[in-house]
Amino acid sequence: MGSTDGNGGPTLLRAVPAGAEARVAALYWEAFGRKLGPALGPPEAGQAFIAEHLHHDRGIVAEHGGEVVGVAGYQLGGRGLTGGEVGDVLAAYGAFRGLPRLAVLALFGRGPEPGELVMDGIAVDAGHRGLGIGGRLLAEVAAVAAEHGCHRVRLDVIDVNPRARALYERRGFTAVRTTRTPYLRPLLGFGAVTTMHRPVSPADARV
Repeated sequence: MGSTDGNGGPTLLRAVPAGAEARVAALYWEAFGRKLGPALGPPEAGQAFIAEHLHHDRGIVAEHGGEVVGVAGYQLGGRGLTGGEVGDVLAAYGAFRGLPRLAVLALFGRGPEPGELVMDGIAVDAGHRGLGIGGRLLAEVAAVAAEHGCHRVRLDVIDVNPRARALYERRGFTAVRTTRTPYLRPLLGFGAVTTMHRPVSPADARV
């Protein structure tokens, strides 16, 4: 399934196209490298791991001129866009280096509650920001949630990403709690995470 904005803008696709894995991984790393670095770095190794273990049907991409310029990942039905099991991490990084990385990844592992779709993250190419792509991706995620009978979308935003939080607030998300973890700032580069919710209604659906 794909959709356009009617003005020659990017087309939205409800899956990562075959062959675009490395591009999606690069966009994700650009947006979330500070967060993912301690678990999956260095950048080359982290991007390769993300690309190899993507769940294609858990991503919505914005494609323009044959290139992916934006991506939104989500968790639904026990799977998210970024995959990889314990054994995959150990195989990629080795037991000595892999076990500490698994401990860091466990800090991010909060899955959906019943009736909830969880955003894994949203990333837009720097040259295409300010064109409404992020808002369109969020609207499409809400449509997926509605079509699967979810009543809300949940996401977490870190304290060093005010631009993302402002986008989410403009698109109907409200903060419900903030978890402060200053002891993690030296490791992860941020010291607080705010959980945000957006209600979903049947009107969000595309079908």
